[in-house]
Amino acid sequence: MRNALTFLVLAAAVTTGGCSVFKGHANSPDEFAVARNAPLIIPPDFSLAPPVAGTAGLSPADAQQQAIDALFGGPAQRSPGETSLLDAAGRDSAQLGIRSQVWDPDTRIVDKGPTTVQILTAANSSTNVASAQTGQ
Repeated sequence: MRNALTFLVLAAAVTTGGCSVFKGHANSPDEFAVARNAPLIIPPDFSLAPPVAGTAGLSPADAQQQAIDALFGGPAQRSPGETSLLDAAGRDSAQLGIRSQVWDPDTRIVDKGPTTVQILTAANSSTNVASAQTGQ
């Protein structure tokens, strides 16, 4: 009976300990065994033409557009569903510069109410203390 109890305790210890009982300590990564990356090199075929004397360079607008196209890939093609949705919304009838006109203080696109209009048209103050006045 005593041998059976000893065997069960030993079996439980080995089972709960797992393989670490037989290995000693666990292998941890060695921070000094990290491989170094190869140095950066310039590829031999970089397809850049040298500038030619006497020719005009790019204007700043052209250079900016080239940079934007290189970063973002140029204008994306619209799907047929998106095109039909924009046509139904009337994209051809939109006024030029409408986005800058919407935030114009003289533009009234929504009835803001007298209190909101009073707040928006209040004179600028040079103090950092807020004050409220009710107009009755």
